[in-house]
Amino acid sequence: MIKVLVIGAGAIGAFYGSLLAKAGAEVSVVCRSDYDQVKQHGFIIDSHPLGRWNFTPAQVLKNTADFKGTTDYVLLCTKVIPTLDRVVLIRPAVAENTAIVFIQNGVEIEQEMLDAFPNNELVSGLAFICCNRVGPGEIVHLAYGRLALGNLPNGISDKTAQLCELFNQSGIECKATEDIVTGRWQKCVWNAPFNPLSVLSGGLPTLDILQTQESFVRSIMQEVCSIAAASGHALPDDIVNINIEHTYAMPPYKTSMLLDYENGQPMETEAILGNALRAAQRLGVAAPHLESVYALMKLRELKLTIEKIERG
Repeated sequence: MIKVLVIGAGAIGAFYGSLLAKAGAEVSVVCRSDYDQVKQHGFIIDSHPLGRWNFTPAQVLKNTADFKGTTDYVLLCTKVIPTLDRVVLIRPAVAENTAIVFIQNGVEIEQEMLDAFPNNELVSGLAFICCNRVGPGEIVHLAYGRLALGNLPNGISDKTAQLCELFNQSGIECKATEDIVTGRWQKCVWNAPFNPLSVLSGGLPTLDILQTQESFVRSIMQEVCSIAAASGHALPDDIVNINIEHTYAMPPYKTSMLLDYENGQPMETEAILGNALRAAQRLGVAAPHLESVYALMKLRELKLTIEKIERG
């Protein structure tokens, strides 16, 4: 039986982990905030497209080092934030034949993992999904769910193809891609405007942002495309229009960054915006809209830090 350890069993980790369990894998989870609830009752997955089910992990752990046995895949689904050391977090579970799969947001986040685990298969994953944690151990899947997986620095291994097949068996579309790094830039086209603007607007859902500020959204998207092209990852000419059309069609959605903001959690400002902007500066690409949004997000983060200190 294929064994999977999900580290970071929030909305994304719990949802995709539950799908692998449905496909026949033995899935264990590391979750801290919901540990007591999940240990006793498992997860409730309420998927609008796929139905409602319970997911009972094989092992429910507070710490990666507590995992018993060896795992074929470590599935890392945490936020990419400066205060979280991804390498330290997963290392106790990484054995000789363990494939490391990270389903996370952001661009230029790969090198740290390549440097730390030169002898393991590294699989970069992208989730195109509307999925939220609405309570302890309770996940709501609103729409979409497509996954893209690819090996680093490029290619598709047998283990990656096997994981794709498991996801497809579970009822979700999963495609393997030879060039997953380009896929990361493609996802950033959507994330770069909608995640920060949802926070900076005071909590507006994606549809309200788009209906009132489509021109601004398009400008940010186009800048991301220009940075991607300069870094050797040219995106399709119609990528901006496709993202706009899909956002009009999807249900009004609170972004992951907005949920983090509302819950007082660290936001992925650096992984999504900062890394893209640093790439632009390195490559000599003008990105004034992206630069402005990043600066405003850093001010918002500073305000949160000051408020936290004042509260003691």
